[in-house]
This record gives sequence, C-alpha cells and structure tokens, in this order.
Amino acid sequence: MKYLLLFAAGALAFAQGQYDLLLQGGHVVDAKNKISAIRDVAILDGKIAEVAPHIDPKKAFKVVNVRGLYVSPGLIDIHVHFYTNTGEARSYAGDLSLPPDGFTFRNGVTTVADAGCAGWRNFEDYKQRIIDRSKTRILVFLNIVGNGMRGGKYENNLADMDPKPAAEMALKHKDVIVGIKTAHYAGPEWTPVENAVKAGTIANIPVMVDFGSNRNERPMPELLTKKLRPGDIYTHAYSGLRDELDATGHVNPGMIEGRKRGVIFDVGHGGGSFAWRIAVPAMKEKFYPDSISTDLHSGSMNAGMKDMLNVMDKFIAMGMTVDDVLARSTWNPAREIKHEELGNLSVGSPADVAVLKLEKGQFGYTDMYGARFDGTQKLTCEVTLKGGKVVYDLNGTTRPDWKTLPKDYRHTGDARWDAITPSRSIP
Repeated sequence: MKYLLLFAAGALAFAQGQYDLLLQGGHVVDAKNKISAIRDVAILDGKIAEVAPHIDPKKAFKVVNVRGLYVSPGLIDIHVHFYTNTGEARSYAGDLSLPPDGFTFRNGVTTVADAGCAGWRNFEDYKQRIIDRSKTRILVFLNIVGNGMRGGKYENNLADMDPKPAAEMALKHKDVIVGIKTAHYAGPEWTPVENAVKAGTIANIPVMVDFGSNRNERPMPELLTKKLRPGDIYTHAYSGLRDELDATGHVNPGMIEGRKRGVIFDVGHGGGSFAWRIAVPAMKEKFYPDSISTDLHSGSMNAGMKDMLNVMDKFIAMGMTVDDVLARSTWNPAREIKHEELGNLSVGSPADVAVLKLEKGQFGYTDMYGARFDGTQKLTCEVTLKGGKVVYDLNGTTRPDWKTLPKDYRHTGDARWDAITPSRSIP
C-alpha cells in the first residue's frame, strides 16, 4: 500500500507539472541569444521550454536550486579521440582512444566531434562499436585517409587519400559526419590537404587540419591563405610547432590573413599542441581561439591537458572572461560543425545543459612541456543534463536529502528528469 501511495503521489505530480524540470536562479550564459544574467530555465520533453527572469516553481515537476552557479548550454568539444575497444595497439583507432562517456558528462560536455580516428574504410565499425552505444552525442570528422588514424604507415600513404569514397561516406552518414580531417602527414606534398578539401567540397562540410610535420615545401601561411576555404578549421593553433609565431615573436601574418579569409582557429590542446610561450603572446595580441577543444586521448588526459574545463580555465587565466570562454565552448563550435540546434538554450533546442561552479583560489595550469601558469579561477561541473535528463551530479544538487525519504527508500528518480536512477515505479 505504501508503494502504491508513493506511486499515486508521483502520478499526480506528473499530471500537475507543466514542466519536467526547472533550474532556478542560475547565471545563464547563452552566446547565441546574448544572455548573461540570472535566469530560470524550464525543460519539457527533453527540450528547452522557457528561459525567463522568474518561472513559477509550481509549474515544474522537479525544481533544482542553482543559485550562485553558471548555467550554460552543454559544452561541445570538437577535437577528441574515442574510437576505442578495437584492441589495436598504438593507434587512435584503438588503444590511444578513450571510452566517451567516462570523460564527457563529468566536465559538462554533451557533444563531441571525433577528429579523424576513422576513415571511410572503418567508419561504420566505429559507428557500430562506439557511436551508437554512447550516451554522449558523438559526431565525426572523417579522416581523408581511408584507414583512419592508425599510425604512420597508414597516415603517410598518399594512395589511401581518395576524396570520392570519403565524400560518399560523409553523405551517407550526414547525421553523424560533420567534416573531413587531415592529420599527421610527414611528407612534402599538399595532397592530404587538397584531397580533404575536395571531399569537403563534395559533401559540403568543413575540413579540420592538423598540419603534421613542418615542411618548407608546404608553409603554414600558404595553407591558411590559399589552400583552405572559409569555414575550414586549423586546429592546434597554439602549438608553436608550425611557426604560429613568426621570427619576431608575433602572431604569424599568415594566421591573421587566414582569419580574415574566414579560416577557423581551434585550440586542440592535446598532449603536444599547446605551449604558454605561444599562447600568451598570441592572446596579448588578441588572437583568441574561435573554439576551445581538448584533443582528448590516452596520452593527453593525464599530461598538461586534463579535460575540457582545464583547457577553458587556461584561457580564463590568460584574461578571457567566463562568458567568452563559454561562447567558444558552446555556440561557436556548434556553428563551426553546422549543428546550430546545439550550443544554445533557445526554446525548442535540445536540453543539453552544463551547470558550472566558478571557484576562486590559487591554481596551477601546465602546458605540453610541463611549464606552469598560475590562475585564480577554476570551473567545476556540478550537474550535466543531456536531453533534459540528469546524467551527472557531482554533489547531489538534484537529489533529496535521505532523511526526507521513507525509511525503506530505494529509487528516488523519475523518468521525467532523471537518467541516473530508475523510475520510482520500479520496485
């Protein structure tokens, strides 16, 4: 009888609540809608239903107090490596990649774009093995190399860089494949870039370039001023490995001209692509990134790059505002990958939300060489929602105190808002 009463009470609340979930009193930062203010956010059926200075809590089935916290669209990390579980050693289509759900939600990340782990030959294996089974929304930059990012003998094989099958695979899976990637090429030819651009043009999607070895035959300024199209993405923008600063210590004029042409500059921190001695001078010259990304893989996650929030913290430490950093981690990348339904809190958009705490104190951030930069602010993820459901809750912010529950309490979640525990109706 007790469980029947509890279930009946839940059913009554379900019927009465206009909204499934209400995030109350947080500082909303939504770059698309130019909001940076205290707002309530209401969610219904996995979508943003209302954003307003005050929403009557009686309209919501579940109310969560997020006062003193930032409420942002779910973060979008457009440079990750998640094609794991194949068993292939020393390969980004294998052991160098990571399982996605273990490294996303706890950082407020709800959407990622894998940066070239798979090519057209193995993309569908990646999709079946990882993408279709993940709670994280995984989109993909398809490698121009048919075999994908499996090491030098594959990535330097010019014969396996055919734009036609790459474009065909991208068009076949245009709901998942958002771009073409070229990476790690060591030779002097422009073939990887040129063929990636050809594939991107056929499929009408952008190209992301990790420019590989720095070669005199293919200088970086030529890449940015002649080879890439507006909307194409230059990742690892602060690596210093490809003359991002010129001989005088200033931002390479080719990067400035590339930006004027509409080339996008992405962080792609990784384990070997971010140095303070490059980033700090560039930031002083106001050469800010268009998007912030991690280049997350097994070799970067415990090195200078820890996670998405750690990379964002570094740009706050270098003088960017929280609002600017959030824009470059939400709305900017959503536009870059042509998924403008994401990265915002517009009514009707997917209810992907990151609730973040800005901590004050003394913190240290390291680059790829282990050099430290001191900061006084640090973002921590308190709660992550994907599609209106709580998928991560660091401190039980969305949970009832155990002393308020029945003596023999079990499941306390409800399918309307909770994706962590089963529904109350399950015994």
